[in-house]
Amino acid sequence: MLNRLIYFSIHNKLLIGLLTLALIAWGGYSLSQLPIDAVPDITNNQVVVYTVAPSLAAGDIERLVSFPVEQSVATIPGEVSVRSFSRFGLSVVTIVFKDNIDIYWARQQIAERLREAESQIPAGAGRPELAPVSTGLGEIYQYLVRAKPAFL
Repeated sequence: MLNRLIYFSIHNKLLIGLLTLALIAWGGYSLSQLPIDAVPDITNNQVVVYTVAPSLAAGDIERLVSFPVEQSVATIPGEVSVRSFSRFGLSVVTIVFKDNIDIYWARQQIAERLREAESQIPAGAGRPELAPVSTGLGEIYQYLVRAKPAFL
């Protein structure tokens, strides 16, 4: 079998050359159509809700802010999961949606539900706000700025 292939290739050089050039052209075209990105976005659709309350401890933030926000957004169609963390003075709730859900539709639904959550949050405990539209890759770049030590 292999001998016949070699024999055919040797005796039909023009045909093999044309097929090789066609294969190279097809490969070059396919390469030019590839969607290449330096850092491809492989994250899911997510919307982040921040609430700043500088006078509350982490436990109070969880009970008074994070829990009402989580409960108000839990019934949105297409929602996959709700994650949150509470620190001193800060609540961050992340709502993850299915991949086929439009992010702007999801943000609108959450904005409507946040009005409901605000009525359950005590006055002075912060006001939930939507974070800017971004992906999970926004977390890649975090900087720490430090002053140079003074030379005396």
